[in-house]
Amino acid sequence: MATYAIGDIQGCYAPLERMLDRIAFDPAVDRLWIVGDLVNRGPDSLRVLRLLRDLGDAASIVLGNHDLYLLMVDAGLKRSLGDDTLYQVLEAPDREELIDWLSCLPLLRVQGEYVLVHAGLLPGWTVTRAEALAGEVSAALAGKRAKEFLLNLAGNQPERWSDGLRGWDRLRVIVNAMTRLRFCSAEGRMDLRAKGAPQKAPPGMMPWFRVPGRASLTHTIVCGHWSALGFYREPGLIALDSGCVWGGKLTALRIEDGAVFQVPG
Repeated sequence: MATYAIGDIQGCYAPLERMLDRIAFDPAVDRLWIVGDLVNRGPDSLRVLRLLRDLGDAASIVLGNHDLYLLMVDAGLKRSLGDDTLYQVLEAPDREELIDWLSCLPLLRVQGEYVLVHAGLLPGWTVTRAEALAGEVSAALAGKRAKEFLLNLAGNQPERWSDGLRGWDRLRVIVNAMTRLRFCSAEGRMDLRAKGAPQKAPPGMMPWFRVPGRASLTHTIVCGHWSALGFYREPGLIALDSGCVWGGKLTALRIEDGAVFQVPG
């Protein structure tokens, strides 16, 4: 049995299929960890969703910002833009089933000493606290006010977490941190506009995983989202977005021994 963590797929079915062949993935004994952004920009979002859904318990998946965007478009709250490739999903005969399946995926999973999340964690959050906060978002997606939640999801404010936050502001900060975070200050104020390489951090900001003494250092964070960072690992971090959809590579890392596998995007 082996466990493979795989970076952002973004609708790139062919590279995903090549990767599964490359690692000789056997869903009867092996497991996949998928760091979110299953859909969009790539040409085959529908086939990606169907493949991963059909893997059942063989795949542990978290939501990324593009996956949440699909939920917003499906609910009629966002208009699909010119570079989006969500139409296949929205026109599929099994659209409702796929959307229901996607809506049930969490923002964060704890897998022993590892944490699977799309973007990152704010420096003050312990893993236990982050897991509880992610649960609040899952409850909102599953609740009677799910459409209202999605309607109020967009935006960059508030810029930082506070225990006193309530309502949509509270949920928006949780979602922004876990699905969009790259840079933040030592105090946890997020800059959600900057998308460049780590060395191009805005003034007063740093990569979220470099904040001294962040509370999640108890675990290794497995994430994606940051294609300008690329495949990168250091103690406490495995970052897997190597820009597959932009002509880079799809990256997988075998958790048991750290072996790395890449296929062209």
